[in-house]
Parts: sequence; C-alpha cells; structure tokens
Amino acid sequence: MSHSATEIHFNGHSMVSPLDRVLVCSPHSAGWNQRERAARWRELGFHHAPDFVQAQAQHDAMCRELEAAGAEVIELPPAADLSLDAVYAHDASLATDFGLIVLRPGKANREPEGRHHGSFCLRLAIPTLAKIVAPGTAEAGDMVWLDAKTLLIGHGYRTNAAGIAQMGALLAPKGIEVLSAPLPYSRGPSACLHLMSLISLLDEQTALVDLPWLAVETVELLKARGFHLIEIDYSERDTLACNALALGKKRLLAIEENHRMNNRLRGAGFDVRTFPGNELSINGGGGPTCLTRPLLRR
Repeated sequence: MSHSATEIHFNGHSMVSPLDRVLVCSPHSAGWNQRERAARWRELGFHHAPDFVQAQAQHDAMCRELEAAGAEVIELPPAADLSLDAVYAHDASLATDFGLIVLRPGKANREPEGRHHGSFCLRLAIPTLAKIVAPGTAEAGDMVWLDAKTLLIGHGYRTNAAGIAQMGALLAPKGIEVLSAPLPYSRGPSACLHLMSLISLLDEQTALVDLPWLAVETVELLKARGFHLIEIDYSERDTLACNALALGKKRLLAIEENHRMNNRLRGAGFDVRTFPGNELSINGGGGPTCLTRPLLRR
C-alpha cells in the first residue's frame, strides 16, 4: 500500500478503526535465530526454548493476514541490543495524533526498544512527541483508548505511577484525559500482566474481557462508558484468549489455537481471521495485539 507525501502517515486514539499502517518486529529482527540471545529464554519468562523457524513462519502468516486486511506492514530493522521480547512490538511506543510517544518499558531488557521505535519512525515521517524518562516506566500493553479523548492506563509492574503521571502531564495540554486502572498481583513481578491482557477492544461498543481479573472500578468504568462486555472462554485463558486485534469493520485477528473463543466471537457477529501462535505468541505470552504497533487507522 503506497502513501503519497500529502497523506497522513500516523495517528492514534482509536484501537478499532480500520488498520492501515502497522509496525512489526519479526523473530529474525528480534534475534530469535541467534544462539546467545535465544539462550536467555528462561530469564525472559518464555515457556520453552524458542523455535526460530516455526516462530518466523507464524509471524509471516500473521503479516499475510494483516496485509489481506488492507494494512501496510512495516518491519523494524534488527539491532544488537534487542532481546527476544522485541517481537512484541506493541509495548515500546504509542502512536498518537500528535506524534510518537517513546515509552520506557518496565522490563529492563526491553528498555532499548523505545529508542529504536523512535528513530525508525522518524524515517517514516512520524515525529517524536515525547519520551518517558526515569523513574517513570510505561508500556503500551497497559494503555487502552476508551475514546479519542480518554486513555486508560494500567498501574502494575510494567507501568508505574510515575510513568502514568508523565503520560497525563504530556497529554493534558492536548485535551486528553489519562485515567489510572489498578492491576492485580497475578503471578507477581516476574510475570507479564498488562491491562491489555485483560481487555481487548473489538469495536467502539464492545470489549473482550477477562472479567474476574479486572478491578471492580475498571468494570464499572467500562459499563458506564456503554461497553458491551464479552467474557473470554476461561479454559483458554492461558493461551491468550483475551488477545484479539481489531482490524476494523467487525474484523478481528486472533490466535488459531483458541477455537472456543474464536467461535464465540464469530457467534457475536465478528469476522475472525487467525494465524497459528503456539510458538510465536503462547510461548512468550504475546498475542496479535502485542505483536503489532499500529501507526495509522482510517
């Protein structure tokens, strides 16, 4: 998909409009094929040693689905200081209508990712609006746009109070309200539980939720905003059933292995496209929303 010099190259503030431009980081770019990098899989929280060939094939399948849905797929280049986690490209930056916010992930091995997102996006004509700095930490997996003027941010181990305060201070002059949502202890600091592990927006009025893990105030907020809540199939919680990427126009991208959840979503009127994710997604704990950094929605 080509873009003329006069077209908009970026925006944000919607998680459900038709996806037009998206940044990804393949297993190759993240170094899954490099022995020394792959050997760190235990300390990074992967379930087993990564299979690069299978993971790359699954990433290629995901990208084909994105392109078939009309999105321009852009690959982040390799870099020596990226880790296996870089494949989950959603977390290190946030695209807004005003430029890219370079985030500071709360997982130490992921901190270089934000810098690479920022410098690469400058080459894509996407300016940097701001950067989160120490002691703040912030990951986009904790950020959900409830509407174009309201950003809900999960307060947990990856995004701290200082990071949320910085986000609020930089977005308030733009007319954006930042709200904080408490996250549960879950399996503790070593586990990755983002707000988007518990909520995926499917369209302007529908949210896929892991209801028992959400705070009461978050559930009440979603209901007050008029969202219809679809609960996940809890037998597929550990295979990331709550992770579905909205492609726009009632189209979703989900992991193939979650058959029950995918059928439930189809029964709710959604067009669910899938890709195999046992190695790419389930092994490292990141589904299609985690694997993609949307840059432009129409």
